[in-house]
Amino acid sequence: MLSIIIPTLNEEKNLFIILSCIAKEKIKNLEIIIADAGSKDKTIEIAKQFDCVITDGGLPACGRNKGAKIAKGDILLFLDADLLLSQDFIKKSLKTFKEERLAIASFPIYPQKNNIYLNPLTMNLIYNYPQRILERIFPLGAMGIMVRKDIYEKVKGFDETIKLAEDHCFVQDCANLGKFGTIECASVYMPTRRFEKDGYFRTGIKYLLCSLHMIFIGPVRSDILKYTFDYEDNKKK
Repeated sequence: MLSIIIPTLNEEKNLFIILSCIAKEKIKNLEIIIADAGSKDKTIEIAKQFDCVITDGGLPACGRNKGAKIAKGDILLFLDADLLLSQDFIKKSLKTFKEERLAIASFPIYPQKNNIYLNPLTMNLIYNYPQRILERIFPLGAMGIMVRKDIYEKVKGFDETIKLAEDHCFVQDCANLGKFGTIECASVYMPTRRFEKDGYFRTGIKYLLCSLHMIFIGPVRSDILKYTFDYEDNKKK
């Protein structure tokens, strides 16, 4: 069984889109768990429309862990609520994950809107190609992560003390216990709202500093890079 776990906070519009994409595939033996951090909009109402299991959430790492705690599946798929998914994303991901006997996997990432700064070419250069080239020595995974539940349990889930890039750290911990791979036949498409709000250069520098911190110092456990979860709500303030 596959358990899809999605942390949410005021994501009514985005959640409807990603749940609609998943529903179109008509996957059997599937559950979707929404770990909500106290949404004030129609997020919970939309989750109920799609027969999702609903549990309490928190920051992304906390929400993922709370969702995984009640998950019934032997394979877990963690997705961000604001993603778009490539066609037949679930079917292709499961097929590759099982055929290649992976323990942990991530996906290529592309922007939902293309411009001179963010487009397929730049994402390939700054993330997708390095992800593929370095997967054996520095595994990368963000926004969409598929993992065997037994591996998830062995690493004790996502480290909730990490402030930024806890997903990359989780992937690296899991990759120490089993085979890691990038599922090339399925892609996730990320929103650009964070870049548009904070600026492309500033956001890029933040993620670069985070990567350097992880490599030379370790996980980012302080608020030095100031990550915000409820991004759309803060954008309106």
